[in-house]
Amino acid sequence: MSLHEHIAAVIAQTQNRCIPFSEFMRLALYTPELGYYCRTPLPIGKEGDFVTAPEISPLFGRCLARQLSAILTTIPESNILEFGAGLGTLACEILLYLEKENALPQHYFILELSAPLKEAQRLQLQQRCPHLLTKVTWLNQLPHPFKGVIIANEVLDAMPVEIIRLYKDHYEQAFVTYNASHFDWHYQKISDVDLQEKADAIAKTLAPEVLSAGYVTEVNPYLKPWINSVSECLQSGVIFIIDYGFLSPHYYHPDRKDGTLMCHYQHRSHSNPLIQVGEQDITAHVDFSAVIEVATQAGLKTAGYAPQAHFLLALGLLEFASLTHSTIEQYQLAQQIKTLTLPSEMGELFKVLALAKHYEAPLRGFNHLYFARPQF
Repeated sequence: MSLHEHIAAVIAQTQNRCIPFSEFMRLALYTPELGYYCRTPLPIGKEGDFVTAPEISPLFGRCLARQLSAILTTIPESNILEFGAGLGTLACEILLYLEKENALPQHYFILELSAPLKEAQRLQLQQRCPHLLTKVTWLNQLPHPFKGVIIANEVLDAMPVEIIRLYKDHYEQAFVTYNASHFDWHYQKISDVDLQEKADAIAKTLAPEVLSAGYVTEVNPYLKPWINSVSECLQSGVIFIIDYGFLSPHYYHPDRKDGTLMCHYQHRSHSNPLIQVGEQDITAHVDFSAVIEVATQAGLKTAGYAPQAHFLLALGLLEFASLTHSTIEQYQLAQQIKTLTLPSEMGELFKVLALAKHYEAPLRGFNHLYFARPQF
């Protein structure tokens, strides 16, 4: 059975012949052996549909590793946990850097849902740092208790979201139906209490004229349970969330009346998630204000928030780049730095949020001229 047929069968079995968009997105991305992230060939890299920062440049991993080193050396018997480790590139860079700094963790845990990606990670670790492979353990659930650093690089954007449409006098939720061999949209009045409250809060920030034509946006129903579970397992340490997104005033901006949902296929982007099911990535920008609010309720402290460019520069991005003497390498690194830091590339759109628990030391990555505490 194909993924298309599988999702169509799920819809057919429901009472109203439709499923919430979040369920459609979950099935499209994470159905075992069929979903986008669970299939081969792998979607990440130049030959795939998108490239993440660790794949763009080794400097990203080295900068992050420098920040991790400072934390790990102050927490006895500490570990690293990486959510969704992609091709394993970031894990390699971090482990190799920490080895040089004599700051290796007891364990480097990887929590990965995709079997093909697990194998890709294992292969890269075997090729690049086989002597450190014993440090790495793949998990199917969170470790309890956990001390150290948790990394979520481009994880939240891939969590299934609900799509809602706001009007002056009512709110609607997006569902997906199946008609005549294709998927289609179906909107219903919001009935879920939590989603209704979130829609109310968003609508109050928008002008009546914006709502008159309908304002589409996304809500992540998995955010609160994910933050709560991570906070429960974390005994002491820091969580780094790195992703593209905004604080609420910029996220729920009138100019984003069509939402932030995007699909990626062969390095091209569009906004229709109901086509090429299982063959394209589906993502939504992160509302960092919502993350901070939920994290605070879960007992986590905001230890830093900054654009990716500021975070990397504060950690010595240019210093790392200057260590190479090859003219060709210098040129390549210069191009990589532009991609990581320019506002027109990843520098401003991508943010780094640090959440701490029983850890009070300042974080170098946020010690920058332009750093400011978030207002939300």
